[in-house]
Amino acid sequence: MSNQNKQLNSSAKKRKGYSPQFKFDRAIEIIKSNTISEVSRKYGVNVNVLSHWKTQLLERGSHIFEMAPDQENKELKSKITRLEQMVGKKEIELNLIKNFSDFYQSQNTS
Repeated sequence: MSNQNKQLNSSAKKRKGYSPQFKFDRAIEIIKSNTISEVSRKYGVNVNVLSHWKTQLLERGSHIFEMAPDQENKELKSKITRLEQMVGKKEIELNLIKNFSDFYQSQNTS
């Protein structure tokens, strides 16, 4: 196989990256129009890929409504508070260790 053919094969195997918004919009378009082949031709995306996106949306779409944004914000703020407290405790522990180390070194040098 020539070097040029190897380059063509390796570049042909690269996957296209689609944004989550693009995937969502195409899945919604398929659900609304019920014509997956038309959407495939229009955007140049494989029918199987579009079918997978539609399936994902239908299976996991309900998770959008599981948690209200306010509840999620409260949980994140609570987590931040806990983490800040942990960092504070670690800072205190570190300072104690440094002080002990300094004290111990001063005792050994005297």
